[in-house]
Amino acid sequence: MPQSPADACVDDPDLALLRAAGLGDQSAALQLVRLHAPMLHRLAWRMLGDEHEAQDVVQETCLRLWRVAADWRAGEAKISTWLHTVAMNLSRDRLRRRRETCQVDSFDWLASEDSPEHDFERERQGERVRLALAQLPDRQREALILSHFEGCTQTEAATVMGVSVEALESLLSRARRSLRQRWLIGENAS
Repeated sequence: MPQSPADACVDDPDLALLRAAGLGDQSAALQLVRLHAPMLHRLAWRMLGDEHEAQDVVQETCLRLWRVAADWRAGEAKISTWLHTVAMNLSRDRLRRRRETCQVDSFDWLASEDSPEHDFERERQGERVRLALAQLPDRQREALILSHFEGCTQTEAATVMGVSVEALESLLSRARRSLRQRWLIGENAS
C-alpha cells in the first residue's frame, strides 16, 4: 500500500526515489540503481567470487525492489538495509547450490609503496587473508564482509543477517579471533 508524503521516513534518503519509482518514474528507478548497484555488486562478488553471478544477484535484487516499490511500508526497514538483506540471501542461495566457499578481493591497504616487492608481498598477504576468510564458518565470514568491507553499521549488519546486535558482535569477535590465530600460524610457518 502506497504511503502518503506525510509519513515519509526522514531517516531513509532513498524513500522519495523509491516512491517515485513505485509510481512509474523510470528516472527515479534508474537513480536508485546507480546509487545501490555498486554496493550490491561488491557484496555479491565478495560472497561469490564470480563476476557473472554477482551481476545476476544485483539484477535480481533490483527486480525484487521494483516489485515491492509501490507497496513499500516506510519505517519497517531502510531501503539500503533491505537491499543488503536481499543480496546477501541471494548470494547464500547461490553458495548453497555451488557448495563452494567465497573469495574476497585484494587488500590494497596492506602496502603503502608501489614497488614490485610490495606488490608481491601485498598479493601474498591478500591470498593468505582470502584463504583464512574462506575457512571461517559462513555466518562469521558474512558478518566480517558486511561490517568490514561493506561498511555497514552493526545494527544494519545484524538486520541483514537476521540476528541481534549482540549476536553479530559475538560472530565478529569469534571471526577476528580465528583470523588472528590463522594469521599467527601462517607467520610462524613462513
